[in-house]
Amino acid sequence: MRSKRWASEAEFFDRLAESQLGKIPWMDPAILQRYSGRLRPWFNKEFRFESLGDLSGQHVLDVGCGDGSNSVLLASRGARVTGIDISPRSIELATERARRAGVQDRVVFHCSPLELATFPENTFDVIWGDGILHHLIPELEGVLSQLERWAKPGARVVFSEPLSLSPMLRRLRSHIPIHEGATPDERPLESAELNLILQRLPGTRMRHFSLLSWFNRFVMKGTTYERASSVRRFATELLHAADYALLSLPGFKNMGGMVVLTSQVSKAAGAGQAEPAPELAPEPLRRVEACG
Repeated sequence: MRSKRWASEAEFFDRLAESQLGKIPWMDPAILQRYSGRLRPWFNKEFRFESLGDLSGQHVLDVGCGDGSNSVLLASRGARVTGIDISPRSIELATERARRAGVQDRVVFHCSPLELATFPENTFDVIWGDGILHHLIPELEGVLSQLERWAKPGARVVFSEPLSLSPMLRRLRSHIPIHEGATPDERPLESAELNLILQRLPGTRMRHFSLLSWFNRFVMKGTTYERASSVRRFATELLHAADYALLSLPGFKNMGGMVVLTSQVSKAAGAGQAEPAPELAPEPLRRVEACG
């Protein structure tokens, strides 16, 4: 079952990456400017970057790095980034994106299922994941334990994940076809997975997003926030700001479709670390079967 899931995920994201490989995988300068300036916490990703603060000199593990967009943003803010993904084509795209953004000297990409990856203990200052844990629900506890080993004592952990805590919305979702950006086996996190995360990472804080801002897909259809008209941008800012206010209220929190989980790894300094972790060298790109 594990190998079947790996092959299915790699094939799915390979297809997505291949559709972009013929294009120039550049990073829009407007996006780089957005995440290097004043951050607005009512936007999910800006909230996460604000929570991380200064990344200069920090070693970040980008779990499920995909096309490398987040890795490039993290590196552009001063971090040294190690990205890992199961899709060889995504790794190829991410490598080219980092090169074109001029941050290739601060980014290393590895192609491997997360469950088979080996990094030295106490290596990373930050563990970052954008929509990855809900792909790993069958092995969530083992994955969290693995990430904890790789993290330094006090390392910061930031994940953004789809969430389904409302039975009413869950029933509604069961009648809505999965959008084309979803893999066949994935599903949003539910209470059981959240409780497991809280057990493995005590002190985890949750910030809920995506209620009214679900309609942003219609407001921004055919464009991006950075390239949209001022009217469209104003509309999406209103939706996100309204979400931020509503989902701060206890009675509405469970209605959010996304959650940002922030925590710190609590383990004794120096535990399991005999010597400083070595620099990680890039691995050659490999096909799906080699990654699996």
